[in-house]
Amino acid sequence: MSDYTVNPPAPVAPSSVLDAFRDVVTPYISDNLGRLTGITGLTRFHRQAKLVGTALTIKVRPGDNTIIYKALQTLSPGHVLVIDGGSDLKNALVGDLIMSYARLHGCAGFIVDGSIRDSAAFYEADFPCYARSAIHRGPYKGGPAALNIPVSIGGQVVNPGDIVVADEDGIVTFALADAEKVLAAAKQTAAKENAIKADIDSGKRDIPWLGSILKSYEL
Repeated sequence: MSDYTVNPPAPVAPSSVLDAFRDVVTPYISDNLGRLTGITGLTRFHRQAKLVGTALTIKVRPGDNTIIYKALQTLSPGHVLVIDGGSDLKNALVGDLIMSYARLHGCAGFIVDGSIRDSAAFYEADFPCYARSAIHRGPYKGGPAALNIPVSIGGQVVNPGDIVVADEDGIVTFALADAEKVLAAAKQTAAKENAIKADIDSGKRDIPWLGSILKSYEL
């Protein structure tokens, strides 16, 4: 019995879907996912590039990155490598070489529940990468591991084919089937907050935003 499970990746979401989320901030998405979902605890290692793509999921034994090489062979432009490394921090799972190859072949970015190395290369390239930490120690080889199965990143289950959106505030994921509903709700949130910002900019002390909250709690 093989130590490796290799399933085909989910197709990349249509560009029209991905492009629709490029100007949507993660807080507006999170607000409409119950504020209980989303990946937490990871650090951004690039500068400012927005990450939007389709999850290609990877489950590895802590500190072992063998199957990530197989993922590189199977990814399509727009895939995000979502790597469940069990939150282990002792050995890096990806570095400059893997990043350079993935970037050249259209990978949208990395989400790593574990460590990376060559962190300066990610910053210089502004290649989207979120991970728990950086460390100089390289990875081991040998498995076991699996490609394109449900994984857990900081307690958030990510399924193959999920939409991944990440920015300076963090990372959210959701099913492609929910994309239209999430987008519409996020746009409503944006419109509501823009109206509140306009009230704030008016300089008035008594504005509906404050009054409605305080009245709800009889304050």
